[in-house]
Amino acid sequence: MPSATLHDGSAIEIEIHGDGPTVLLPVNPTPADEGPQAEEMRKWGADPSLGHSLLTGLRDAFRVVAFDYEGHVRAHPKAETLTPDNVARDLLAVADAAGADRFAYYGYSWLAVIGMQLAIRTDRLTALVMGGYPPVGGPYAEMLGVTTATHRMVVEPQSSPPSQPAEVGDWENAPVSMSQDQTRQYVTLYEALQGFDDRAAQDRIGCPRLCFAGSADKIQYGPKWDDILVDIAGPILARRAELEGLGWDVRVLDGLDHMQAMQANQVIPVVHPWLASKLLPARAS
Repeated sequence: MPSATLHDGSAIEIEIHGDGPTVLLPVNPTPADEGPQAEEMRKWGADPSLGHSLLTGLRDAFRVVAFDYEGHVRAHPKAETLTPDNVARDLLAVADAAGADRFAYYGYSWLAVIGMQLAIRTDRLTALVMGGYPPVGGPYAEMLGVTTATHRMVVEPQSSPPSQPAEVGDWENAPVSMSQDQTRQYVTLYEALQGFDDRAAQDRIGCPRLCFAGSADKIQYGPKWDDILVDIAGPILARRAELEGLGWDVRVLDGLDHMQAMQANQVIPVVHPWLASKLLPARAS
């Protein structure tokens, strides 16, 4: 199995499936349908086999390069070095290890954030897909607030734990299961993005681009997170005409929230035909 060496010297494994234009897919390609962790993820609306489902849905027409970047930074936290420059270097290292001079990229949520950072630093992209994060008007300040609060909860744990486990959907009382270094790396990323002008950056993206989000993608955090509101759908809905004028294809998934819009049964019907229209030769009629 090939691997890439990242900016901190750690190695990340890569799986390659299918033939055709290369698509970088920063997901865990290993299915995880069984076990207590998988069941717990399902209770909270997550799909433990999401990465596998995504690559399966794309590999019929594309050469999918799958790599679990989120899992890697959890296992090898980059507390002080998870910066936009270093993340872009990591993604290019994966492309190099996969032998891909030119490639498309799909990312959701913070993996979409780093996709834009990659796009403005290289001319090797053939297409960019951002899911669950707006390309213009992104909530960078709010995400810094959320990640800072999460890090604070790990550094300064509550004096007394909750009397009973949090119920499904009770994000306010759910325990933070990450370490100081794991949470600190996201603070590092969003600190580095505080001066980022995503509107001005649009001129530096030279490839076809698609963004999508659920129309109900708005996350209201509670007091432990300083009552921060992270509005993902709002900027896309309010600035849709502007985004389209800037070259973005825009899709809004009606009624879906952040977790729902990331599921493979929602993503593949949007992303697969769009990538095909941009990367595959037109079929003769």
